[in-house]
Amino acid sequence: MAKVKVFHDRVGNTLVVWFGEPPDEYEVEETGDEVILMKDKTGRVIGFEKLNFSNNDSDMTQVNFETITAN
Repeated sequence: MAKVKVFHDRVGNTLVVWFGEPPDEYEVEETGDEVILMKDKTGRVIGFEKLNFSNNDSDMTQVNFETITAN
């Protein structure tokens, strides 16, 4: 099972999710929806950052993931 790292910065109001290793980050791409994609040298997305993320309703942040199998 792949590991996913999730960081919620309450001060900076960001949520960062890594599917790959953070040191492998080579370039970033802003999508225009307050989301920044982090990519490795091959252009594969290895994580993303959601700007202006806040979750004041709970002390716990829940993230749902869905596995999709490529054909």
